[in-house]
Amino acid sequence: DLIVHVRDITHPETVLQKATVLSVLKNLNLPNHLLDSMVEVHNKVDLIERYKPTEENALAISALHGHGLEELKEEIEKKILTATGKKILKLHVNLEGPQLSWLYKEATVQEVDVIPEDGTARVKVIISNSAFGKYRNLFPN
Repeated sequence: DLIVHVRDITHPETVLQKATVLSVLKNLNLPNHLLDSMVEVHNKVDLIERYKPTEENALAISALHGHGLEELKEEIEKKILTATGKKILKLHVNLEGPQLSWLYKEATVQEVDVIPEDGTARVKVIISNSAFGKYRNLFPN
């Protein structure tokens, strides 16, 4: 669903390495949308003072120090959701009904925050558009 190209930006041949990787990927006859949506990551930016990527849409990170990793995670999540036709939703469900059980079967439940006072929960799910349509039809409230 997604290609993440991580480059050692401090390597003296980093530009040549990028060209080689892109050439290999193109020779694999991958779908164009996969190549176009590739995430480029410049690693080891902690070794270059005030580094800013020159390539459009490249993310600067330092895996050693954790710099930029949250932005990378968000970008990967966004592209994966787009590629798979899914979305992340937060739903309010009644725990006495079948909603939560249905979500566990038909979606990926990430978090459940129970509100004991009213017997409900806030549920964070990854769900396809079609499954969400079924959910809304089954549980209109």
